[in-house]
Amino acid sequence: MITLRQLRYFQALSETLHFGRAAKRLNISQPALSAQIAQMEEFFGGPLFQRAASGITPTGDGILIGERVRRILAEVADLESLASAGDGVLSRKLRLGIIASVAPYLLPRFLATLGRERPELECEIRESLTDRLVEDVTGGEIDCAVVALPVERAGLETIVLFDDRFFLALPEADAGRLRTPVPLAALRQERLILLEEGHCLRAQAMEICRIADPSELAALGATSLNTILRMVAGGLGATLIPQMAVADETRGGGIAILPFEQPAPHRTIALAFRQSSVRRRDFEALADLLRRVLAEPQPGSFETREPADPSPRT
Repeated sequence: MITLRQLRYFQALSETLHFGRAAKRLNISQPALSAQIAQMEEFFGGPLFQRAASGITPTGDGILIGERVRRILAEVADLESLASAGDGVLSRKLRLGIIASVAPYLLPRFLATLGRERPELECEIRESLTDRLVEDVTGGEIDCAVVALPVERAGLETIVLFDDRFFLALPEADAGRLRTPVPLAALRQERLILLEEGHCLRAQAMEICRIADPSELAALGATSLNTILRMVAGGLGATLIPQMAVADETRGGGIAILPFEQPAPHRTIALAFRQSSVRRRDFEALADLLRRVLAEPQPGSFETREPADPSPRT
């Protein structure tokens, strides 16, 4: 017989592909994890993972089983939520994911507001890349996630939070050579530095630039926007910066922030959650709170953000 414990252990191992890391995530010993996985493999009559010195990979059967395990655990999470469906809004534990290009600029203000207005709410935060967070929401590992649209995953629903405009960041000494507002066509003449592969901000920037040949980009990359902007300040190139990051990332000086011609490019930030979740009221309340936080002016802002549309859109 397969148990929920085994399914959760299997999912953790499928995601980490490492017995030690999976055991640490589950807060159990590695032998205990290995024993449960061995029982599953005995039940299914064959290996679910290939073991090698370089690591582990799921077998064909492991991949098929993994897809069903994610769906089952997501349904279990929704079923467990029914037990508190009658509780007050945002009154129980919330597991929230946030993409890495939003978290540093949203979390300080969001957590401060949450502490004042919802001190009873236990909120767990997970920062990661979009694809990982979408998997976590789909599989029931987290309840919802702040991501950039589009999110193309069956079974997920989104509530739009706000539009985040892009600006051109370049060395302060180079600001005078471009007319403002900057036409998008001018980007083809710039040595652009973008985030490494896997970051949605990189894909959004490439879409804006309409760059077909990756060799046109600077042979430099980083895993954080902060690092890229230090490169820009050092004269190594230019980059695109979302409006929500401008105030925090330009305090060190050496960077000029130029607006684009209208219609200015932007990304749309939304809250994603499972359609089957019974916590829709919680997600709508969370979206309202996030909009209020993001609409508050920040000291040193490049320009005043227009008030966010208070009505939720899906």
